[in-house]
Amino acid sequence: MSEKLQKVLARCGLGSRRHMEQAISDGRVSVNGKLATLGDRVEATDELRVDGRRVQFTVEEESRRRVLVYYKPEGEICSRSDPEGRPTVFDRLPIMKGERWVMVGRLDVNSSGLLLFTTDGELANRLMHPSNEIEREYAVRVMGEVTPEVRTTLTEGVELEDGPAKFEKMHELGGEGFNRWWQVVVKEGRNREVRRLFESQNLKVSRLLRTRYGTVMLPRTLKTGRWIELDKADIDLLIELVQLRPRRGTGLFGLAKRRTEKMQENPLPARRGGFLRQQRRDGHAKPHSDSKSDD
Repeated sequence: MSEKLQKVLARCGLGSRRHMEQAISDGRVSVNGKLATLGDRVEATDELRVDGRRVQFTVEEESRRRVLVYYKPEGEICSRSDPEGRPTVFDRLPIMKGERWVMVGRLDVNSSGLLLFTTDGELANRLMHPSNEIEREYAVRVMGEVTPEVRTTLTEGVELEDGPAKFEKMHELGGEGFNRWWQVVVKEGRNREVRRLFESQNLKVSRLLRTRYGTVMLPRTLKTGRWIELDKADIDLLIELVQLRPRRGTGLFGLAKRRTEKMQENPLPARRGGFLRQQRRDGHAKPHSDSKSDD
């Protein structure tokens, strides 16, 4: 059983296939002590190194595809470590042997909400690539008046420093006075894109919560700083968006499966405050299943 080298590297979360092809061309990759070339295939028994560092991998048919939904709180950074000692989104994830969690997209330190993690680096790269136009949905509390003219401008497009951007969808969720919640959707997930779009109209974002990434919703039974693991049905819906093949070894198993089943039987109370409290008061809240669940 063998696979193309660049495909294995991409699945390990080291970059897209194109970036891995370039790394091979640049002489940064070796297989069993010899420089690799484009077109090489590897087997599970081969020794694979990138820039001299050994890469642990399994062939696709043996690798289980797993996806976590994590509710990021404000104050955590989207990095594996931080020189300043701040907490990171990886601190509370389950520890694995021989594999690692690959983060799908980012949220800045002052934002909260849904983050996806997967063991499949290729899935992560495809979900993040702008060409696949995966929707990211946010609940945003905005300080200032969003007039009909501003709303039209933001949905038709504005010019930011890194190019044109717009909200694909924009709906008012409620609130009082000049401090209202809006639901917005973008398809690129550029750095601070949602905040910068509002700032282009002299509006300030005081709270930002990601509520959806692709087909995955943030479960209302999930508390900040907690995670759940998706089952096969939900993962298969996600991979359909990026045209990956289903894999038999997918989703929940063992202790993670029992933990999720227990949570479904006795769910944690939803976090009360801000957006969720406002939604309940205004009657907009709709329950989401646990299995359905850049600023």
